[in-house]
Amino acid sequence: MTNSKYIPEEEIQRQMTLCDALYKEIHPRHLTFFVETFGCQMNVRDSETIKGILFRAGYSESESKETADLILFNTCCVRDHAEKRLMGNIGALREQKEANPALIVGICGCMMQQEGMAKKILKRFPHVSLVFGTNVVFRLPQMLAAVLGGERVALTNEEDFAIAEGLPQLRDNVRSAFVNITFGCNNYCTYCIVPFVRGRERSRSMADIRTEVEALCANGITEITLLGQNVNSYANDLEEGSFAELLTLLNDVSNLKRLRFMSSHPKDLNDDVIMAIASNSHVCHHVHLPVQSGNDTILKRMNRKYTRAQYLEIIRKLRAAVPDIEFTTDIIVGFPGETEEMFRDTLSLVEEVGFAAAFTFAYSPRVGTAAAAMHDQVPEEVKKRRLQELNALQVRKTVENNAKYIGYEGEVLIEGCDVRTDETLLYGKYPNIKMVYFPGNPDRVNTYAKVRVLRPSKNSLIGEEIDG
Repeated sequence: MTNSKYIPEEEIQRQMTLCDALYKEIHPRHLTFFVETFGCQMNVRDSETIKGILFRAGYSESESKETADLILFNTCCVRDHAEKRLMGNIGALREQKEANPALIVGICGCMMQQEGMAKKILKRFPHVSLVFGTNVVFRLPQMLAAVLGGERVALTNEEDFAIAEGLPQLRDNVRSAFVNITFGCNNYCTYCIVPFVRGRERSRSMADIRTEVEALCANGITEITLLGQNVNSYANDLEEGSFAELLTLLNDVSNLKRLRFMSSHPKDLNDDVIMAIASNSHVCHHVHLPVQSGNDTILKRMNRKYTRAQYLEIIRKLRAAVPDIEFTTDIIVGFPGETEEMFRDTLSLVEEVGFAAAFTFAYSPRVGTAAAAMHDQVPEEVKKRRLQELNALQVRKTVENNAKYIGYEGEVLIEGCDVRTDETLLYGKYPNIKMVYFPGNPDRVNTYAKVRVLRPSKNSLIGEEIDG
């Protein structure tokens, strides 16, 4: 038994029975849906479940919003610009709704979990008829039936967040898949809204995760990415298990070639995890390890619970255990109270670590977080200038990192193709996250190839396929 709370099986079955009943109404009418996803991989994974439920209810997927009978925006609330972008997208559908009164426009996801947001949306946009949060996706059949009956539905802040197992999924990729191992977060970083909109951390059981991975790999998936706001704290709420043990448990799943994970929190990345990365053959040699700042004072104000020295020690240990490992990171500039000297500490850390890539942001206050109420906010023009300087440094470090790969040979999972006027370039990642482009036939997408690097480019590598 575990401490995690699960939605009762009978409730899941009730929703699926309702879903099957809807099929008889929806499928003969050839209705279609379009889901647009904003934000992180967790939202992408939620959208796969939403699509799976809609597909089981009789909808097919439309290639565009213009031809869809149901349009759903799965939202993110981590950045302020996401809200502005969403409002523009919703407003643009007013005329489409007027032309097709039967059109269902809905909004879901993290943004809808913010206090008062659902009410605000319904008041501002009369053509929106469905609003729901991250914790009630399993109730979509019930909500859809009400909307088709002429109701406007808003379902968000249920008292308890719980895990719903056994929901249908519709995945686009035939070789790679996301698998949730935790939901929510316990860290309460002072800039972050996630614990408020996704709830406290809940871990799935190791058995449920293993069962899902086995089923995916039996159906052609060869690359799995484990998802959690902090994968390293997996199983802290369970009676047994750990993230290191989970990696080892999944490593021998039949047909699995690559096992990835994100994101890692430095305070919980321990020696057992390092050993699991080093000793399990299918665990990829890449760690996304958000540092956020290189200054101890700012890290403390962010409530990150580690120091610069501790972060660098983790980097050192991982490189000692896994020499070809690559690191990516997240960095925030202009956090309240950040002085020029503190910002320079971040630059020096980036210089020292040599990240393969970095996702960089100017601090954006989110209502309800502790940092939003701090008095020493940094002026926007200062944040913009610091972000530009940081990005210029990271570009240089990425180019330096890429240069060491000249002549490197390794296996690539081909993710897509870039059709240009003179040639078609396939692209895909080596196991340690480095992206390489090389000439080839678009039919090769979703297959593996052995590729030799010929030269570096600004953000990636240029190579050639090796015969055989």
